[in-house]
Amino acid sequence: MNCETVRERLPAYLDGELDVLAHAALDSHLRDCAACALELRRQQALSRAIKTRATYHGAPPTLVDNLRTQLGTAAPSVTAAPQRRVPYRTGMLAALSVLAAAVVVVFSVVLVAPRMDVTPQLVDEVVADHVRSLLAAHLLDVVSTDQHTVKPWFAGRLDFSPPVASFAAQGFPLVGGRLDVLGGRAVAALIYQRRKHHINVFIWPASDRSLHGEQQLTRHGFHLIHFVNSAMNYWIISDLDQTELQQFAALLQGGT
Repeated sequence: MNCETVRERLPAYLDGELDVLAHAALDSHLRDCAACALELRRQQALSRAIKTRATYHGAPPTLVDNLRTQLGTAAPSVTAAPQRRVPYRTGMLAALSVLAAAVVVVFSVVLVAPRMDVTPQLVDEVVADHVRSLLAAHLLDVVSTDQHTVKPWFAGRLDFSPPVASFAAQGFPLVGGRLDVLGGRAVAALIYQRRKHHINVFIWPASDRSLHGEQQLTRHGFHLIHFVNSAMNYWIISDLDQTELQQFAALLQGGT
């Protein structure tokens, strides 16, 4: 399979609609193609976001009344052939389908640029991605302690250039990076090490809606720190001692 075919079939793959041979062939391609694997994770994240964030609203009574009025005045004349008359219920369903499609379009626009503040959903995603990177042996896409090797690796793989620094002298060596997905968008993940502890640093461009100021949280035994620096969102997560993680966060923010 080539990448174009794989991406066309990803929705069917996610829904379990492929036959055994097609599913196996797509599995094989995803193991070898980082770009398609990233697209799969993006679609999975989008699906999760829709399930957890979508809100549903009934049509206001005034809108329903207006639709009924318009459908009533638009009914065919008595001279029209009977088979061409549109039943009231069918016409109403068609109009409501158009309305539902418009709602989906509006929601999709909002979802494409989701709020990247400190929401419970985003915190859960950060924790899940950190744990998955450790358990699934997918901690690194590029293995290097050299920032001048890791930073260029992201070129062409992201729509931004993440800042990459090495803090080996301070006891937090860079060990590499990978692509990941948070909030439905591709992000950079830099991996640092402190003794036997791994530190994931997720980075993506900040927006006007990004929450500024440093936030510190603890979830499921992991310490998390979020801040915005140089127009970039940073999420740091590790099972490292919180005091040491704060020292590392200060280094990323240009502190001492």
